[in-house]
Amino acid sequence: MALPIEDYGLIGDCETVALVGKDGSIDWLCFPRFDSAACFAALLGTPENGRWLIAPQGEIVATHRKYREGTLILETDFETAEGAVTLIDCMPVRTDKPDLIRQVVGRRGTVRMHTELIVRFDYGAIVPWVRKTERGLIAIAGPDLLHLASDVPLRGENFKSVGEFTVAEGERVSFILTWTPSHHPQHHDLKPDAAIEWTEKWWLEWSGKCTYQGPYRDAVQRSLITLKALTYAPTGGIVAAATTSLPELLKGSRNWDYRYCWVRDATFTLYALMTNGYFDEAKAWREWLLRAVAGKPSQLNIMYGVGGERRLTEIVLDWLPGYEGSLPVRIGNAAWEQFQLDVFGEIMAALNLARRGGLQSTNDAWRVERTLIEHLETVWNEPDEGIWEVRGPRRHFTHSKVMAWVALDRAIRDCDRYGLEGPLDRWRALRQTIHDEICAKGFDKKQNTFVQYYGGTDLDASLLMLPLVGFLPHDDPRVRGTLLAIEKNLMREGFLQRYTPHSGVDGLPGAEGTFLLCTYWLADNYALQGRMDEARRLFERMLSIRNDLGLLAEQYEPTLNRQLGNFPQAFSHIGLINTARNLGRMEGPNQTLAKG
Repeated sequence: MALPIEDYGLIGDCETVALVGKDGSIDWLCFPRFDSAACFAALLGTPENGRWLIAPQGEIVATHRKYREGTLILETDFETAEGAVTLIDCMPVRTDKPDLIRQVVGRRGTVRMHTELIVRFDYGAIVPWVRKTERGLIAIAGPDLLHLASDVPLRGENFKSVGEFTVAEGERVSFILTWTPSHHPQHHDLKPDAAIEWTEKWWLEWSGKCTYQGPYRDAVQRSLITLKALTYAPTGGIVAAATTSLPELLKGSRNWDYRYCWVRDATFTLYALMTNGYFDEAKAWREWLLRAVAGKPSQLNIMYGVGGERRLTEIVLDWLPGYEGSLPVRIGNAAWEQFQLDVFGEIMAALNLARRGGLQSTNDAWRVERTLIEHLETVWNEPDEGIWEVRGPRRHFTHSKVMAWVALDRAIRDCDRYGLEGPLDRWRALRQTIHDEICAKGFDKKQNTFVQYYGGTDLDASLLMLPLVGFLPHDDPRVRGTLLAIEKNLMREGFLQRYTPHSGVDGLPGAEGTFLLCTYWLADNYALQGRMDEARRLFERMLSIRNDLGLLAEQYEPTLNRQLGNFPQAFSHIGLINTARNLGRMEGPNQTLAKG
């Protein structure tokens, strides 16, 4: 069985990642990129669906792990009665083919070790043909080939490759796993010590560019490194998470593929990068965004593949039993076909933010933006699936309408500030029309709160965005009433739900955990209202639920003390970064966004 979600660490090469468990197992690995078929899929099945274990034989007295400071190189220390070893896991930043290095270093005494490699292609469905080489093995099936260079002799047992070895103090035993297309010539000349050394140097140089000097700096830097790891370097796209189908409810059906790039992430991602010194990544993300959304505006997607792919067909992998029995296991994401009105606002806010952050704009960028606004003028009053991508009926979601207002507001402000051309009188009139409608139809006077959708009574944590994007000031009585209602009805043991799940709203059965990004939004609202002590207490509660490596999934179940949802989650780490800046009394993202 897979470990608890929070027991995994992340390694990656800025094109794909692997998840390494506390026990020395790698249970998730997709080569050669994030959304490729997994070579190790034990996370969603059993060890027989693909896994690589390196661990001491016999009883382990203690385990401790950490990242090398400022890097994504993971070190797991194992203590046994006979001695101590460190397992180093590293994916060198790619120059050619993807590699995964695992190295065991003897620290004290002599430790007996065991390795077990189970390669399965296509998410655990395909058993490859494995043959020995002079220093390892080759596993091949269809288009995929894995080459393992090993310092340890391996033997086949029941469709596994296993080996035993000992490591004494000062000794090093290395393994290098490399993927290539099966029709390419195989070659392997990587030197593990040198590769680890220059990978450490690369990460230290990158993390050394971080300009943030406020409170919680270590947590902010680790979150920035995690965002970088979720970046697909060839295009600049950033995936929402490293995994698919990790459940929002254990044994539930809310299991989605997050290995894609959501347009709505753009605003927060750009701010998190730019305000901490990472303009190259922000520029690459903006260019990815412009390429991805280019084309006929009526065909705008809410999400894309890492290369800008639009068709992300969702299918069910019925041979996998799912994480802790959570079914179905899905790859692809049917939300790519949804209509989500808020995306227009997020695109315009992101590009407005890029201009104000000093990223040089182009005429092509404004032409794309203006075309999107002209399309928005014709569709803003239509119902949609909303920010949470419901699979129930389309509705007039209040947050969606607010983000339509944001799109027009940012376009108008860019014209005013940067001399861009547009029909400003018409846009100003429509901006006011949308604002008036939201205040009339999205606000429930009886409850003294904005509501999830026109005519409804349900609450939604996305309504916390109203003051954060400048729709209404934070001291407006309607904003204060909404905050009080959300605190009263959506708080669970100190954390915030995004809404109250039920099939009438989202078309899905069952509940889910509390939503980490929404809890950060709540802390931001506290900060805007001057409730700094409450904001810090809430933020520090969020820090306390990170795993021992500083990583966060999408959700948290307080009754079980478990992280839930795909892992690690970019949005959760973006929320951490941006809220930390707010609490440092700097000009945080939310105040900046509101100013436009």
